[in-house]
Order: sequence, then structure tokens, then C-alpha cells
Amino acid sequence: MRFTKMHGIGNDYIYVDCFRNPMPHDPAGLSRVVSDRHTGIGSDGLILICPSDKADARMRMFNADGSESEMCGNGIRCVAKYVYDHGLVRKPILTIEAGRGVLKLELEIAGGVVKQVRVDMGEPILEPAKIPTTLSGERVVNASFPIPEDARCSGWFDECGLDPRITCVSMGNPHAILYCRQVSKVPLEIVGPMFETHKAFPRRTNVHFVEVHSPGEVTMRTWERGSGITLACGTGACSVTVAGVLSSRTQRRLLAHLPGGDLQLEWSETDNHVYVKGPAAEAFSGEWPE
Repeated sequence: MRFTKMHGIGNDYIYVDCFRNPMPHDPAGLSRVVSDRHTGIGSDGLILICPSDKADARMRMFNADGSESEMCGNGIRCVAKYVYDHGLVRKPILTIEAGRGVLKLELEIAGGVVKQVRVDMGEPILEPAKIPTTLSGERVVNASFPIPEDARCSGWFDECGLDPRITCVSMGNPHAILYCRQVSKVPLEIVGPMFETHKAFPRRTNVHFVEVHSPGEVTMRTWERGSGITLACGTGACSVTVAGVLSSRTQRRLLAHLPGGDLQLEWSETDNHVYVKGPAAEAFSGEWPE
């Protein structure tokens, strides 16, 4: 099986061109094997680039644990880069079918290759049942959240200055956002799984901890559902943009600093869509003996 490893600001996936290669017979199992950073190729998951009868291409995304996810903001930028750079479709505006529908992507091209991509991520989903979360309210914004007492007593809670209120957003996949004074002090490896598998999230959730520098700039760290700590999360950054506006912490245009790099975001008042712009890069290609 021919593969290409790509990343969007460090959020790395193994990509398989299913235009030119057969579909893997067990993509969930394949994702678990190739994602292993010790015995596999090493990645946050597997993404299949497939033909589509609705768009220029279709993206199927599997987390490192084999679970299939609806959407990946960094991954879809890399799909667009692959589709253009490898000659599948050569045009500056592409449409990609994903779990949440068909998205439009605008390519910035230099020297014949894609450098950056701006993605129309569509409208945020704010109805609790559709996110989904069992937390009550018309919208879950600055909502009380029952953080376990043992987590509070471990010291990190006060050290990072966590605001225990939570805001929930879906960008086709579920996100929970919390704010703190020092995001570097959050022990993601401890608290990430606690939020991901909490009973309030029936399909699990991605969780993001955010430090606000100004109304237009934040730093965020992420625990991704099914993949753990990642260097970046595009749908997460979109959700943080929406959460910041809803909770009156940040503006509609936002620069988000993630461990792997920066993303430019906007929640448009005109069409209610969230837009994200960032780089996409190809690391290497190879053969996997499936």
C-alpha cells in the first residue's frame, strides 16, 4: 500500500490515495497499526482520499484508536494539498466531501504547489442534542460542569487557574472548551481522558483548554477524542473561536496559537460560517506492507 504522510501545523496523518489504490479492507485496524509511533509509521490517525459523486474528492478520517471521526480541519487542508499537488484535480478552489457535508477550500499556490488553504467549515452546531451533550440548556455556554473532587485536589486545578465553566460546540464533531490563566499548567494526559469519556458526552468529546491574551489572540492545547494529545486541532480552533464569542471572551476574528503552529480564524457575521486558514505540508511517502 502506497501512503503519504502529511501534517497541518503538526497534526499528522497517514494519507492513502484511493483514486489510484484500492480501499483498505480494514481502515480502522490499519489506522491503529500505522499510527503507532513506536512500531508503525507514527501519526494521529489515517485519512483516505476517495472519489466522490458530490465533490472533487471525499475524505474519510480514522483516529489513532481506529474510531472514525466526522471531520478534521487540519486533515482536510492536507487532502486539498494532495489532490492539487498530485494532479487529481488542478484548480484553485476545491470541494471536499467529509462527514459533515461538502466543504469549499481556497488554495494559496506558490511554485506550483499548495502552501496554505482557507476552509469554509460551515455553521457551528450549538444545540446540545446535536453536539451531542446531555448538559442542559438551549446552548451550553459558560455552563457549570461537575469536575471530580479528586481532580480538584491534585493541584493542577488551582495552579493553572481553571475556570470550571464549560462551553460546548460541534463543527461536525463534538468539542468542549474551558478557559484558564496558564494553559501550560494543564496536565492534559490526566484531565483529557476524564473529559473525553465523561457521561455528559455520549459520543465522547474533544476537549480544549484556552488562555486568552487579548480579544483577538489565544493559546490553546488539545486532547483529541480517539488520538490523545495532538499538536493541533483545526475543528477545535474553530470551536474555540465560536466559544469565545458566545462567552464574551474574544472577537469573531482570532489568531490561535497551537503547539504545532498558528491558525487564522473567523466566525463570519454575514453567513454564520466559520473559516480557518493555515498551512499544509507533505512529510514523506512510502510503502506499507498491508
